[in-house]
Amino acid sequence: VTNDCHYLTREDSEAQEILMCIQTGKTLKDENRMRMNTDQMYIKSEQEMRRLFPDFDDAIARTEEIARRCRVDFDFKTKHLPNYPLPEGEEPFPMLKRLCTEGLIRKYGEARKDAVERLDYELTVIKNMGYVDYFLIVWDFIHYARENGIFVGPGRGSGAGSIVAYTLDITAVDPLKYQLLFERFLNPERVSMPDLDIDFDYERRGEVIDYVVRKYGADHVAQIITFGTMAARLAIRDVGRVMDVGYQQTDTIAKMVPFELNMTLDKALQMNPDLKAAYDGDDEVHRLIDTARKLEGMPRHASTHAAGVLITAKPVSDYIPLQTNDNVITTQFPMNTLESLGLLKMDFLGLRTLNVVGDSLALIREGGGPDLRSEQIPMDDHEVYQMISSGDTDGVFQLESGGMRAFLMNMKPQNFEDIVAAISLYRPGPMDSIPRFIQGKQDPSSVKYLTPKLEPILNVTYGCMVYQEQVMQIVRDLAGYSMGRSDLVRRAMSKKKHDVMEKEKEYFIHGKLNDDGSIDVPGAVRLGTDEASAEKLFDEMTAFASYAFNKSHAAAYGVVAVQTGWLKRHYPVEFMAALMNSVAGSSDKVAYYIEYCRKKGIKILPPNVNQSMEKFSVDVMDGNKAIRFGLNAVKNVGHGAICSVIEERELSGAYADLFDFINRNASGHVNKKAVESLIKAGAFDELPGNRAQKICVYEKAMDAAVKRSHSVLEGQLSLFGEGSALMDAPPPPLPKIDDFQRRQKLMMEKEVTGVYVSGHPLEEYQKQLEELDINARYLAQYAEEREDGAISLDQMKVRMGGIISEKRTKATKSGGMMAILTLEDLYGSTEVLAFPHVYERLKDTLETDSVVVLTGRLSAREDETPKLLLDQVVRLATDAEAEASRGKTRKTPSEAPAKAQKLYLRLSRAQLDAVSFILETTPGPIRVIYYFPEEKKSYFAPESCWVSSDFDRDGLEALLGKDSVVVK
Repeated sequence: VTNDCHYLTREDSEAQEILMCIQTGKTLKDENRMRMNTDQMYIKSEQEMRRLFPDFDDAIARTEEIARRCRVDFDFKTKHLPNYPLPEGEEPFPMLKRLCTEGLIRKYGEARKDAVERLDYELTVIKNMGYVDYFLIVWDFIHYARENGIFVGPGRGSGAGSIVAYTLDITAVDPLKYQLLFERFLNPERVSMPDLDIDFDYERRGEVIDYVVRKYGADHVAQIITFGTMAARLAIRDVGRVMDVGYQQTDTIAKMVPFELNMTLDKALQMNPDLKAAYDGDDEVHRLIDTARKLEGMPRHASTHAAGVLITAKPVSDYIPLQTNDNVITTQFPMNTLESLGLLKMDFLGLRTLNVVGDSLALIREGGGPDLRSEQIPMDDHEVYQMISSGDTDGVFQLESGGMRAFLMNMKPQNFEDIVAAISLYRPGPMDSIPRFIQGKQDPSSVKYLTPKLEPILNVTYGCMVYQEQVMQIVRDLAGYSMGRSDLVRRAMSKKKHDVMEKEKEYFIHGKLNDDGSIDVPGAVRLGTDEASAEKLFDEMTAFASYAFNKSHAAAYGVVAVQTGWLKRHYPVEFMAALMNSVAGSSDKVAYYIEYCRKKGIKILPPNVNQSMEKFSVDVMDGNKAIRFGLNAVKNVGHGAICSVIEERELSGAYADLFDFINRNASGHVNKKAVESLIKAGAFDELPGNRAQKICVYEKAMDAAVKRSHSVLEGQLSLFGEGSALMDAPPPPLPKIDDFQRRQKLMMEKEVTGVYVSGHPLEEYQKQLEELDINARYLAQYAEEREDGAISLDQMKVRMGGIISEKRTKATKSGGMMAILTLEDLYGSTEVLAFPHVYERLKDTLETDSVVVLTGRLSAREDETPKLLLDQVVRLATDAEAEASRGKTRKTPSEAPAKAQKLYLRLSRAQLDAVSFILETTPGPIRVIYYFPEEKKSYFAPESCWVSSDFDRDGLEALLGKDSVVVK
């Protein structure tokens, strides 16, 4: 006797109904939605079941008996690692030691004593912890990838701290040179599964997984499930939609939830008094939040983990349940559970940047340049660091965002260590150390250490604590901890385990004795540091540890950053071609990089049936390298058609004209739609005739060519040679018509490639558009890289310019009409919303293909690229027209300042009223940005606090301090 159970208690029935509506995309008001029509599907007690079934005592007793028999105990102590299939005559540990020794000699030479000692130590730990087979398994599939020309990254995460991984070519960063610690990866005093995250060529990553499947057996390998859960803001949005709460109100409530990692609704109600007031004062909001709290954290959907692969000693189904996700066999347990159960999870990560590096090197080689491997790219090229310091980091791995670019221009990195530090510092928390880091770098005499013992640890970061490894080194070198125990202290600090830290603080300062009176931990005072300095240092480490970054991870990423920087500096054409291949699926990104190339003087050549390869490639035009569009950039031209076109061209020579192309390809994969798209893309422009003529004749030419090819296949050509004469007949004359206008050609190119190829319709407006400080690229980067602590764009008033490429109207619930526009600029596109009251006022000016400047406020939701909420529109004159009108009293958008300055203020909440009073005395166009150090957050000041160029700087500096007032 059991009940059908879908939730725990009867009170959860409403939440279940809402969850079903979320899953099916319905609302509670929808009469046709899936529903249960009862609130009884909860787990009922024995007493309730007996009341429901008074005459079935025996069945109820048997149900309890069955329940007692059902018992599963999970084993969280045993490791279930597979064994590496050894070659004949080999044993695991001797084989691992041999491979490492060979790698050590190759990388350090035989006489490097410190390297030999470190290797011996790590091998001993690995053997004692039972992870020999683990390293052999990883070495094997990486060795397979390298042998088969599959690009492998330098490793990421704490594994870069292992010399064993370095000598096996699993990682590419020298742990001795950069003071990376093995215990951060594998701690003999804390038994946990090692975790080597490996990046592979994005396109060929699957080949490595297939190799692992073949090696260990398909039933011993499975991919891993992952659950998308309902976070606090998302829960409010989902529940608000289902309950028919208005979009504006739901959006407002959702945005009251602080945008922080691991934020919950309970935390949000404590942190934000406005949210608490709305919760207490509005019944609808109260119900909305209470329901969202019930659903918060629940799985929203299941998918397959992008990188995780499980490898087991026995068939996977012996350990865990399986299921299928989109025809892929996955585990039913997520990654953390699998690791807790002692199973081996490997991350096969696909990194597009590796494709960029590999494709760049291939293009260099094909163009007659040196045959380089990625590991031969130098890490100490002065010109690369000059380029990075100038802010020219478009396309450079990890260094491309606007904020990072500004940081690098201030920092002026000069070596690899500086790049590693930059990657580590540019994130919430560590950002607070950036001014001190830059000051120490520019003026070494300003660097001060609490004790001289800190200098060898912190000198690479100019006296700032930046890395987790530095915390471990301080604990070890100043207080005498073992390295394994120092990692445990670092973990306690980062997780803010106050009870543990209180004990460790005493041990760090004064040491710890064993029961027999012997010294376990000497302590900083016993080792020569005064008590006050030791106490201050421990407090600094404690405050910093939760923000500290893993240097091993940053160093591995730094390698890829410098590699991409070197390729960009020395082989810019090959690098940009490879970069555009890597983002070919995003027309906005391709458009951005095309515009970047044009600014840098790199020619972009249109697709060409006689020159183009499948992807973007390097061509030579007038003696200079240029980037040639690939045929795969053209819609409706599939892989088979492209291969056919290129193969025929290489076999029988260049195509003479459109008819020659059609005759030679009509019997293959090339159809009418493909030919039309190639014409519109400009791929036949260098052959006789203009685009308009070719558009007129291609269909008839295709029909005739297909008919001839069928006749040949069916043996219907005349024995007397008429067919042969027909095949060799000259092409028919093209009709005498004028070509399309340039604007029409550009629109055709956009239609079939997603970008403007031979130019851009906004070129005549470029100067004015670049005066506007917000564009589509900026908003896309904000969406991709937004982190807690970044400036919020939500409700920021902005001006954006471009061409209205699309306009859709729709009726609102209130009966009005609104418009959804797409505004394209030189770098991409932005969605613009014109709500009914605005659309009614501006609808006559919102015409498709018009070039405009739009004014409005941004709506920046956490899960999407910001949208512009329209308020005003102005038609934009061309640069030439604007220049001609200068001096007239009527202002046009072209009269905007060359580049908007901003005033940055560092202040506390207590100083806000006084600062606002000073600012409001000099109103003007300069935007003001507040930074509150205690919150580690920046905000745009309200427009009433924007200032003119003669603002009261002296008054602000007197109040806040000179260093807290910056204009740039």
